[in-house]
Amino acid sequence: MPRKRVDDFVVGLVVIAATVVIVGSTLWVQQVDFRQRESPVEARFRDVGNATVGGVVVVRGVKSGRISGIELGDDGWVRVRMRMDEGVKLPGDATVLLGQASLFGEWQATIVERSALPPNPDVRRQIAEASGERGTLPGAILPDVAQLTAVAGRIADDMASLADRVQTAFDDSAASELRSSIRDVAEMSSVLAETVRRQSRNLDAITSDVGSGVHALSDAAATVQRVAERIDSSTASGQVRSVVDNAAAASAELRDAAASLRVLSDRLSVSQSRLDTLLVSSHSLVAKLDSGNGSLGLLVNDPSLYQQTDSLMRQLRALLTDFQANPKRYIRLRIF
Repeated sequence: MPRKRVDDFVVGLVVIAATVVIVGSTLWVQQVDFRQRESPVEARFRDVGNATVGGVVVVRGVKSGRISGIELGDDGWVRVRMRMDEGVKLPGDATVLLGQASLFGEWQATIVERSALPPNPDVRRQIAEASGERGTLPGAILPDVAQLTAVAGRIADDMASLADRVQTAFDDSAASELRSSIRDVAEMSSVLAETVRRQSRNLDAITSDVGSGVHALSDAAATVQRVAERIDSSTASGQVRSVVDNAAAASAELRDAAASLRVLSDRLSVSQSRLDTLLVSSHSLVAKLDSGNGSLGLLVNDPSLYQQTDSLMRQLRALLTDFQANPKRYIRLRIF
């Protein structure tokens, strides 16, 4: 074989080998696995930061795919296409978060449920704005390390300013006031301790009183129990039944007495009405006598008639006396 043809063959093999190495390296860097079947997933973002094609897609902390494409749409949304490994199941109500995977600038896409989103109002706002398109997952970008470093720097500046203000406010007078406050707190603590000791003694006395009350209640309960036992025994021996029967008989007699009293009250009512009628008649009779009407009224009101009557009575008595003394003067008996 000619020398030139051998050189061309060697050059061709080197070119082919270099091409194979480059393609293999590229595929290895992108971790392309021809044995797996991949399913496409698309998400939309307002901004994707420094995310690039070939970035890792993580589901529940496991690498489950790669970013296969990033393009800016006509509507202003950035479309990110991802290739998920075969058999990977996305969580329900899934969202996509883009953020740094390490301090070396590598970015990754993390698919999480909406309920597992971080409590960052900006992230939640981005997810809410990207929601609503059918077949596309809403996405948001997480704050990167630079932003976090800037925020931490601002926080450090604020802490330094606060420390300066505290140092300025905490002068000798403030220290004196603080020592005075500490002494006041110590005195208050001693007063509280003394109060607690006194209240403890009071509580001991109250506990003793409560114990006495409990004993008294126990004695009362025993007395009630004895009374209940007596009532039970009385019930068993028929004494309570006898008392109930006597009470029933007394109640019946009281009802009869009440009925008799009602009858007597009715009779008294009738008698009272008759007495009222009699009193009215007597009043009328007395009024007539007082007015001098009739013989009896004249007899009562005429003094001359009274005198004549008195004289007549004296004469009658004298006649009766004379009759008793001399009956023959008035009676003559002849017997044939």
